[in-house]
Amino acid sequence: MSSSSSSNVRPPAQDAWLQAYKSLLPQWQSISHSHQSIIPISISRVNQFDAGRLDIEMSAMLKEQLVKVFSLMKPGMLFQYEAELDAFLEFLIWRFSIWVDKPTPGIALMNLRYRDERAVEARGKVRTGLEGPGLTVAQKLWYCVATVGGQYIWARVQSFSAFRRWGDSEQRSVARGAWILIQRIEGLYKAASFGNLLLFLYTGRYRNLIERVLRARLVYGSPNMNRAVSFEYMNRQLVWNEFSEMLLLLLPLLNSSSMKKLLSPFSKDKSSSSKEDDLTCPICQSSPTVPFLALPCEHRYCYYCLRTRCAAVPAFRCSRCNEPVVAMQRHVSEPKQ
Repeated sequence: MSSSSSSNVRPPAQDAWLQAYKSLLPQWQSISHSHQSIIPISISRVNQFDAGRLDIEMSAMLKEQLVKVFSLMKPGMLFQYEAELDAFLEFLIWRFSIWVDKPTPGIALMNLRYRDERAVEARGKVRTGLEGPGLTVAQKLWYCVATVGGQYIWARVQSFSAFRRWGDSEQRSVARGAWILIQRIEGLYKAASFGNLLLFLYTGRYRNLIERVLRARLVYGSPNMNRAVSFEYMNRQLVWNEFSEMLLLLLPLLNSSSMKKLLSPFSKDKSSSSKEDDLTCPICQSSPTVPFLALPCEHRYCYYCLRTRCAAVPAFRCSRCNEPVVAMQRHVSEPKQ
């Protein structure tokens, strides 16, 4: 029975696999096309914020070095051209980074780069977040116009309006209307920036309005990055904090007069005469304006210094001879002959 059934089974044709492949190919293509979509890539929001902060710090360092070059010039000269100086530094950073398809220093340190999001959406599929072309020439130019030119013009308008006191003008004057318009534009920009911040925290795309309008997204520049964290400065800060807390704890417990007396042999000038020492107050080391004598040793003090020490320490001893002070008396200078 089994031999007859096995003899009735025919072997498959040689091109059976090819026919099966051709028959299943349309179904496979439809399934694959239905699943082909943009894979969401999560870019660290902290890295993007840190990149912006590092760029600000880099601009501040360059500005500090440039100001030192003009330190011998007329004081206040650079203050008049501070807006031009900031625009020049921002232009230099843009020229040697974004214009030549390189990230800014802060973006490079965070292993990020700019990507044209419009080209990625047109292509339709992203696997690792590293694909996609950089910014186009038009995007680079508009980025420069918005970041460099826009900030410079806005800073100049604000400084000019504040210098001309447009806000203090008459109620119906043109200057007053321009001032109100500037305030409204600034308010709208801040509100739009706040809304963009909420969207960024939700989606992780476009840190500011300029990136959102230009569709310039920050993505990873390299698939592998070793983030080396140095704890050297953190250790220094911890040691300094502990040392300062120890000093704040010990200083109130130390007697200042005894410490001065202990350090007096090392700090005093050996050539100074005893007459000069008698003319100065041993507490504040200055000539007493209202001199008083400590009794019974009759050493001269300032009234305020001697009075506060006697009130603070009941058994106060003289800082010069270490004799107990029992009373104080106003010093009357002898008339000159």
